[in-house]
Amino acid sequence: MSSFKILTIVLMFTELVLAQTQQIQGKALSAIEIQKKNHAIVKMVSRKLSMHLPQAVDQYTALVKVDGVNSTLIYTYEINTGNKSDQEVREKDKSHMKKAVISTICQYNKDFLDTGITIIYIYKNITTKRELFRFTVTQSECSKDK
Repeated sequence: MSSFKILTIVLMFTELVLAQTQQIQGKALSAIEIQKKNHAIVKMVSRKLSMHLPQAVDQYTALVKVDGVNSTLIYTYEINTGNKSDQEVREKDKSHMKKAVISTICQYNKDFLDTGITIIYIYKNITTKRELFRFTVTQSECSKDK
């Protein structure tokens, strides 16, 4: 399955979130009710996306896992770092990756963030399985990005 298909699936779920957001705006739901809805959305999205994994993102990166924990979507990627050490990748690539991840999430997943869902991207070395980066994005991160 191509990255385009994954993006299409995510956009379909975004439309679902939008529909639920409109319902929430139409009713005065309690914080607990909103949280329950977010938990259900996160479970459903993670389950659906997980059906198509692992999925190549580019020649170096693959999406290998999507988890839904409470109101948080957790995407785990593995990176082929070639001959670079984990430390070298962390030092040289982290700031660039963080900016790209936040920008992409804020552009394509704003509806999730607007309903209170948090998105975490975890990047691991494909060989060592050690974590290289972890980026947590909330609605406030998108405000900072502007």
